[in-house]
Amino acid sequence: MKTIGMILLAILAVLAVLLLIALIRTLFMPSKVSGYKAPEEDKRARAYAETLAEMLRCNTTSYDSVRDPERFEAFHKLLENLFPLVHMHLEKTDIDGNLLYYWRGVAHDKPIVLMSHQDVVPAEGEWIHEPFAGDIADGKVWGRGASDTKCSVFGFFQAVEELLTEGVIPPQDIYLSSSCTEEWAGDGCPKIVAELTRRGVRPYLVCDEGGGIITEPVGGVPGNFAMVGVFEKGKADVRFTAKSNGGHASAPKKGSPIARLAAFVTSVEKHDPFKKKMSPEVRSMFEELAPYAGFPLKLVFGNLWLFGPVLQMAMPAISAQGAAMLKTTIAFTMQSGADAYNVMPQEASLGANMRFIPHQGKDESLAVIKQRAEKYGLNMEVFHAVDFSKATNIHGEAFQFVTDRIKETFPGLPVSPYVMTGATDARFYQDICDNIVRFAPVIYGPEQLAGMHGLNENIEYNCLPGCVDFYKNMILKSGK
Repeated sequence: MKTIGMILLAILAVLAVLLLIALIRTLFMPSKVSGYKAPEEDKRARAYAETLAEMLRCNTTSYDSVRDPERFEAFHKLLENLFPLVHMHLEKTDIDGNLLYYWRGVAHDKPIVLMSHQDVVPAEGEWIHEPFAGDIADGKVWGRGASDTKCSVFGFFQAVEELLTEGVIPPQDIYLSSSCTEEWAGDGCPKIVAELTRRGVRPYLVCDEGGGIITEPVGGVPGNFAMVGVFEKGKADVRFTAKSNGGHASAPKKGSPIARLAAFVTSVEKHDPFKKKMSPEVRSMFEELAPYAGFPLKLVFGNLWLFGPVLQMAMPAISAQGAAMLKTTIAFTMQSGADAYNVMPQEASLGANMRFIPHQGKDESLAVIKQRAEKYGLNMEVFHAVDFSKATNIHGEAFQFVTDRIKETFPGLPVSPYVMTGATDARFYQDICDNIVRFAPVIYGPEQLAGMHGLNENIEYNCLPGCVDFYKNMILKSGK
């Protein structure tokens, strides 16, 4: 007993020393404040708002596997009217409604692709401002696509239009890319990539949507931060099915299809089958955010060598978005059973969406969840499965180039790498480009994030000049 007591005392002493080291490190870590805010609105911002509003009034809703060329032809005609110099001087290629523009530069060894999609998701429900009215009110442009992502499409078209007015020739080849099938993961962007491949173009850098200037990216870290996505998780839709002989509901048997599905869901919710792990990119994100956090989070984020395991356990309570960066996730989204209240179903099904993390990719994650489903007598079908994308080197030249352009355009704005838990068109470029970042240069506060794919989508238009200037700087400094 005496030996055990001495061992426990030694362990406590070591823990106390480690905690003291962490406290000292935290006390000596300079505290920082993210003070960046978009400038007050001016004539330039208002003019940009009017242009974006016109783009929102053109309904470019897309539906899975549905071709609607007239809808996008109308949008393309609008782009010609809004950005005449772009269409006069750049080489335009239209591939089934998906647009690729080429602006020849002085050099051709480090071409840059600026991209964002034209299409938007359906606008359902009751809106404060009609989704395709393009209203400008309360310092915002309202409408479907305002933040996802016609703001970016506007930004790079406007940037090129203004640079052409100034007679600029870009240092490197510039490509503008915009698909019309992004919202349903269609074949639009792959067609653009195939065209670039045919031309022998291997982009040095691709900049798409995904990250952005996020307000309070993690609870307890106030202010605006440039969150630059460096890879995205994989995804799959999965259906679980339970079968039985059915029967009348007046004499129910145990282990019915719905009961087994419910037990399966409860099991996954209470006993998560997926491994948590902090990737180098996520670790870097927390370390970058540490100086901006209050003392408790600063202590944890700034000393991951000690608190990493604790943070992995606590993250779901801090941020669902942060927690999703640590592991494969599964969200149960759809369910079906019998057609009547008094009938036991012969078959019941459950739909789910999965997102795969690199340390437990598509094949392993699907095998793990299948094994759990089989314990409850469920069959599993997998649809639309793709694995995680390659990560851009956060210590590399290209990531530093983007960081420099952000700091140049938005003085005082902190920059952090970020893991995309959603999906973008950018992943289609990974076979021809090693440096892909996901960053839309506009401010996404809680209201804008809630409006994406939801009600009352909007963007505060005082951030639009910064959006245009970021793309200008990307073009003007290309090749550096």
